[in-house]
Amino acid sequence: MAIEIDPERREVAALGRVADWKGAHVLEVGCGDGRLTLRLAGLGARVTALDPDRSLIRTARRALPKAHSRQVRYYVGSASRLRHASESFDMVVFAWSL
Repeated sequence: MAIEIDPERREVAALGRVADWKGAHVLEVGCGDGRLTLRLAGLGARVTALDPDRSLIRTARRALPKAHSRQVRYYVGSASRLRHASESFDMVVFAWSL
């Protein structure tokens, strides 16, 4: 039996209330398998998502729908060693990562 997280989409509704995601360049730290990444992309964000676990990044890349392939970039990395210049992002999301 597969587990479906947030089938009522309350998380998406809450995210929609806290920020204007459309066109925002978002850094997601600790993206895991990309579940939240895809929700952010669905709200219109351009997402750069990182996680230190290679296998989770592989899973996220495989599950990336073609519709979001231009909006989402996954890479293996750590928040302590970002490979982006300061002020490269409009927002940073760090959720469900501890």
